[in-house]
Amino acid sequence: MSDCIFCKIVNNEIPSKKVYEDDKVLAFYDISPEAPVHIVVIPKEHIQSANELDDNNVYIVSHIFMVIKKIAKELGIAEKGYRVVNNCGEDGGQSVHHLHFHVLGGRSFKWPPG
Repeated sequence: MSDCIFCKIVNNEIPSKKVYEDDKVLAFYDISPEAPVHIVVIPKEHIQSANELDDNNVYIVSHIFMVIKKIAKELGIAEKGYRVVNNCGEDGGQSVHHLHFHVLGGRSFKWPPG
């Protein structure tokens, strides 16, 4: 999608500080971190939101969670814990309409998040 900021990051049109990349996903540091560790993990294929997942693309979610597990271990947040967030739709707080997961760690989190 030509106007999607995450697609532009995938296509190297916008620079990012990459943490992980393979043929299916890209992970990079969030430019406005909400925690000492704040990574965004996205599929390279443009999927607008969790509402757009179907039998043909749902495999990407399990792959993303395996990547998150690997990143959390490498960044030293796996043992104490971390939060994974997916915002879906306007009321869910989704501001970029490309499926993505925030991985936050390095501090303690409260519930409910607000």
